[in-house]
Amino acid sequence: MTVEITSAEELRELLGTPTARAAAKERTSLHERDRQWLAASPFCLVATAGADGSCDVSPKGDPPGFTLVLDDRTVAIPERPGNRRADGYRNILENPHVGLIFLIPGRTDSLRINGRARLVRDAPWFDDMVVKGHRPVLAVVVQIEQIFYHCAKAFLRSELWRPESWQPDALPSRARLVKEVEYPAADLADLERHYGPDYVNTIYT
Repeated sequence: MTVEITSAEELRELLGTPTARAAAKERTSLHERDRQWLAASPFCLVATAGADGSCDVSPKGDPPGFTLVLDDRTVAIPERPGNRRADGYRNILENPHVGLIFLIPGRTDSLRINGRARLVRDAPWFDDMVVKGHRPVLAVVVQIEQIFYHCAKAFLRSELWRPESWQPDALPSRARLVKEVEYPAADLADLERHYGPDYVNTIYT
């Protein structure tokens, strides 16, 4: 039998009250250590929601420091070529609230930023976001409303950074997944060539 939680009071009774340190760790502007974290981070997750409440979480990755700090309360994330669905970007046009998690490989803590986003199609600082000759055609500019560090427990429980726990072959290859789940009519040999060793050479085109 499923027992559902239906109120904030019930949730608090079940989980308890956060410690004073946990409750007070939120900030509204970047500390120098936050800047250093962003300079070292090659990967973040961007969470958005549309006007109708539909959600999206999109991974963003580039060389460390790809997120540009514009000032103590503003950061910018460049667009890179992808599948052109633009789910998160369309959400931002409807609802500017975003949540970001910045990771550093091997670190079990993470940096979280929540704020309000807007899409910018050009600015002088776009020249600082060029990677392998690719100048972004847009950037997500986030005005920081909350920033804080998240503890290591999820990463420790999942053993995410322990190579001996990794099982990359637990599922078929990307090419086979595409064939079985997305495009059954596609030729597997063509997919394997597309997602093969040369795939890395196409990620900025």
